[in-house]
Amino acid sequence: MRVLLTGHDGYIGQVMGPMLSQAGHEVVGLDNYLYEGCTFGGGGWDPPALRTDVRDVRGEDLAGFDAVVHLAGISNDPVGDLDPSATYAINHQASVRLARLAKEAGVGRFLFSSSCSLYGAADTDSLLDEGAPFNPVTAYGESKVLVERDLAVLADERFSPTSLRNATVYGVSSRLRADLVVNNLTGFAHVTGEVRVASDGTPWRPLVHVDDVARAFLAVLEAPRDLIHGEAFNVGGTSENYRISEVADIVAQVVPGSRVTYAAGGGPDARCYRVSFDKLASRLPAGRPRWTVREGVEQLLAAYQRDGLTLAELTGPRFTRLGRVQELRQRGMLDAALHRLDSPPAVSAEVSGAH
Repeated sequence: MRVLLTGHDGYIGQVMGPMLSQAGHEVVGLDNYLYEGCTFGGGGWDPPALRTDVRDVRGEDLAGFDAVVHLAGISNDPVGDLDPSATYAINHQASVRLARLAKEAGVGRFLFSSSCSLYGAADTDSLLDEGAPFNPVTAYGESKVLVERDLAVLADERFSPTSLRNATVYGVSSRLRADLVVNNLTGFAHVTGEVRVASDGTPWRPLVHVDDVARAFLAVLEAPRDLIHGEAFNVGGTSENYRISEVADIVAQVVPGSRVTYAAGGGPDARCYRVSFDKLASRLPAGRPRWTVREGVEQLLAAYQRDGLTLAELTGPRFTRLGRVQELRQRGMLDAALHRLDSPPAVSAEVSGAH
């Protein structure tokens, strides 16, 4: 297929893009490049791409694609809480507009990167499947609920949207995020010897490796239409639900000489949920996860050691989404609504020639 991958220069996109390409698909990127230069481990994937904000996509940009894989957006709660109105404008309104434009352009498939955050605060006595009620506690989580609702209205015989509700992601990427829980705990253990837990450790989280997220999207992209049309899939593994304290213990076991510490006054996180991923495993076996958290911590530690990760890098804007956004704002490169001010939209020669 000819695939437009939005957010290709982000944490997940830098892993997913090469995987889709290696599977034989022609992949074109689309990104506003907020994290350009924030490279971890050298290199990175640099395909033909549209350098534009997802809010500024035009209908003609989508001509000739068989599928849109939509990752672009505000990527976590702290950035989302900076300006909830911008979060809704980007994550909700721009996503639905993109889907409508894709449908009008004749794009057959639309894969939306949703999140288990839409379950929010939930009863942890049972595992939540795709039919569980939504209870988001942040603008980020609420935006995912709204997009899924509006995508359902667009589904018809010509346009097939699918929502993939990712668990909390971890693992190595050339656009590393140090603000994700497994990456963060492993990083602090490596550079300080302390596995620093900000909460009381009791909240539950489903966790999934970034490679497994990419694999699940590939499985949906290649699946027969009747298996994925208008569907939602939790992305992860049912055995990979952990309390944060359990993750901390795993990190302490893997990182030599490290010990678990808890922040003074750290209370329970409002986000607490356990999720069932049986639907993905049974309907799309190719999308089953292959990684465990322990294996991911081992991978991260080896990468941190190899790259010489420092405390300044771990906590600085290069690998922290909120820090990066604040840095760009302070430098006058980003306005309050998170529009880039230094980089007018441009289309690469390769992409414009393809149309």
